[in-house]
Amino acid sequence: LRFPQQLWKMLESDQFQSIWWSMGGKCVAIDEKRFKEEVLGKEAPLRVFAMQSMKSFRHQLNCYGFTTMHQDFQRSASLPEFLAEAAASSARSKILYFYNPGFNREHPQLLETCKRR
Repeated sequence: LRFPQQLWKMLESDQFQSIWWSMGGKCVAIDEKRFKEEVLGKEAPLRVFAMQSMKSFRHQLNCYGFTTMHQDFQRSASLPEFLAEAAASSARSKILYFYNPGFNREHPQLLETCKRR
């Protein structure tokens, strides 16, 4: 699978606690500290990608047209998103938000538009 498809599968899986859909399925939210342990670490139990650093992961996101969103938007309206964000913020974790117009939970057909630059 290409990177966007792997990312989509992670977001749709209930196995991952460090990554979730945010802003009603328009953004990818990542608890950076937990993501490093859960997905990127050498001993990561849910290792999906060959990369081991957050820098490499962010590079992949950038290559596929994702941009970093800042936290100046409103908190998520859905309960699961709100609880995930609240838990992460109470643990003083850094939450990263990424947006790509072709990566939207409500429109999976747009995933084909996510091409490597």
